[in-house]
Amino acid sequence: MSLTQRLKNKARRFLERPGTTVGLRRFAELLPQIEARGDELTELDDSELTDAGREARDFVEICAVGREAAWRGLGERPYDVQLLGVMAMLSGNVAEMATGEGKTLAAAIAAYGHVRLGNGPVHVITVNDYLAKRDATWMAPVYRLLGVSVGWVTEASAVEERREAYAEDVTYISVSEAGFDYLRDQLATDYYDRVQLGLATAIVDEADSILIDEARVPMVLAGTIPGDQDPVHAAAALVRGLVPRRDFQVADDGRSVALTTRGLATVEAKLGVNLYDDEHLSELAAINVALHAQTLLQRDIDYIVRNGTVELIDEMRGRVAQRRRWPDGLHAAVEAKEGIDASAEGEVLGTITIQGYIGLYPTLCGMTATAVYVGDQLREFFNLEVAVIPPNTPCVRVDEPYRIYATRAERDEAMIALIAECHQAGRPVLVGTLDVKESEALAVGLAAADVPCVVLNAKNDDEEAAIIAEAGKYGTVTVSTQMAGRGVDIRLGGSDQADRDRVAGLGGLYVIGSGQHESRRVDDQLRGRAGRQGDPGGSVFFLSLEDELILRNAGGEIPPSPHMEHDGLVTDEQVDWAVGHAQRVAEGVNHEIHRNTWRYSVVIEQQRKALAERRERVLTTDVAAEMLRERFPDECESVDDELLSRVARSIALYHVDRLWAEHLAELSEVREGVHLRALARVDPLDEFHRSAVPAFNRLVPEVETRTAATFAEMDLADDWQPDQAELVRPSATWTYLVHDNPFGSEMDRLISLVGKGLRGSRRG
Repeated sequence: MSLTQRLKNKARRFLERPGTTVGLRRFAELLPQIEARGDELTELDDSELTDAGREARDFVEICAVGREAAWRGLGERPYDVQLLGVMAMLSGNVAEMATGEGKTLAAAIAAYGHVRLGNGPVHVITVNDYLAKRDATWMAPVYRLLGVSVGWVTEASAVEERREAYAEDVTYISVSEAGFDYLRDQLATDYYDRVQLGLATAIVDEADSILIDEARVPMVLAGTIPGDQDPVHAAAALVRGLVPRRDFQVADDGRSVALTTRGLATVEAKLGVNLYDDEHLSELAAINVALHAQTLLQRDIDYIVRNGTVELIDEMRGRVAQRRRWPDGLHAAVEAKEGIDASAEGEVLGTITIQGYIGLYPTLCGMTATAVYVGDQLREFFNLEVAVIPPNTPCVRVDEPYRIYATRAERDEAMIALIAECHQAGRPVLVGTLDVKESEALAVGLAAADVPCVVLNAKNDDEEAAIIAEAGKYGTVTVSTQMAGRGVDIRLGGSDQADRDRVAGLGGLYVIGSGQHESRRVDDQLRGRAGRQGDPGGSVFFLSLEDELILRNAGGEIPPSPHMEHDGLVTDEQVDWAVGHAQRVAEGVNHEIHRNTWRYSVVIEQQRKALAERRERVLTTDVAAEMLRERFPDECESVDDELLSRVARSIALYHVDRLWAEHLAELSEVREGVHLRALARVDPLDEFHRSAVPAFNRLVPEVETRTAATFAEMDLADDWQPDQAELVRPSATWTYLVHDNPFGSEMDRLISLVGKGLRGSRRG
């Protein structure tokens, strides 16, 4: 059989594998051409290969040259399936590639390809600084051979370093740093102060996490406000003395809390005021926020305290959510609860959601190991399709059915017994828990059973790479939060694979999940730590009927007396169905909240874009000076043209930015209160638009009015500076991400009722 025929047969096998999308056919048919061209490229020296790389303009040449450069630069020859992933991303899709299938290398070749196709510069968007720096450095030899320049940006990068990195053909950067740089550029008063050179193509790593899980998270640029007040510390002291059920009641879903009549009277007596008087409403708000922080947010579950600061935990990853804070004074209330000085929150100068920022890229693609579950959402919010790439080697991991126990105590006892059994045999075990508190409690239980373990959670996240790299070592037990679900590959036998054969003979890495997450994708990411590249492995999840997810979303579906074994192990088909149902309900509710939040964000995004275009004209042209010449012809006649342009631009930009900050504050107030309109059977979204649109329509003429008024009052001189006209910008700015309010807005709570309706439905 000829080489060409063998390659055609291999391509046909790709297309016959389950889960492969129709879109792969045209890519698979190119594989024989790529292979043939690759044979020719082996005859070239490095400089000739680089020249060929600079001339590549089609998928065949891009993949062939990219494969040869990877072999020479890294000693790794991309598999055909990796090239399918490359072509899927070059076509603007999200490539679903299993753990260990080489997504990082595929993304590098795709980034090179987009540059050669004229879609540069390319930003490879990562979930954190560590991956941005690691991947850019790791792939640098490949880019060098391809004749493509590469840079990276982290939080520690200085302004000039950022500008240089963005000037490269390919830039690796976390989504938050990219968004913050965009926001800062939007406030630049000189065109050359910007660091980004425009947005062209984004390749999103962990696409489901960034584009779906974090999509509605706002990135915020804030500035100092003179005379900021901190009322929440005083409020925190008051609520500490309140008694549960007597002074306040927590809702059944655990997402809201309210003072009782007695509790309100107690607080008012201590303050000596009527909290519902207009002049005391701010104190009432502070009391409510402090009560939320005191009763609903739990240390080592929702946040940790480290180095004198409150650090939020990303519930999807289990890692510290860098530079993230809760909104509306809630973060300061948690700081007050923990006895920590309140950190600055300041006035919002600019904000954009992650979804809004990513949507600015004309060309978008990505990769992840778990995209199919959110395929509909990727299509709805980003017009992206998922291309399921088959593995190079079939996965032989054994995924066992859930082990469900009646109580949490019985669950933990059985789980510890299984871990001890594996440890005694030498089989490495990775245990995934839902939060920091649970990981530490499990470690205590294992110690009592004489099972040594390594704990990885948000408190020691700087050790993540080193700990996970050794999780496959003989006899190792690693207990981790969800942070073990993405990122570093786990090699059997440890990072040096010294005991690979011995570990493989024991069944490979055994992944044990303690409870299920609200998202099947997070559970699958944990499972995917085992069975890498055809390695043996196994997974099993331990649940209990006392788990919060089951109680909240499927409590009514559990039979009063389910069938169970003597050790508490539940063996009941109805319970099995209810467990899956609970997770599906949670996913559905989160999808509805995402959709609702984005509906409100759309109008703000449209307004931000419209104002950004106007600001761009002010920054790069003399439109502001021309406006002043029309209004003040006599005054402008005697002013030097260059000075007039500088003055007009400074004044107009100041008022554009000032009015936008005021507009954002107004919309925030409208958004918080608009849900009350639903009580009058009025669509809150319609009401929000009725407030937001006229407010923005007034903003643009107000910029001109204020610009003219400021100009009319000033005395121009050759050494004129903005502060002479009191055009004083914040003395300090900082960036942060707003964590989703853990209790949800009133509108989010209304949407959550959808879940309660779903709980009563059954499969048809």
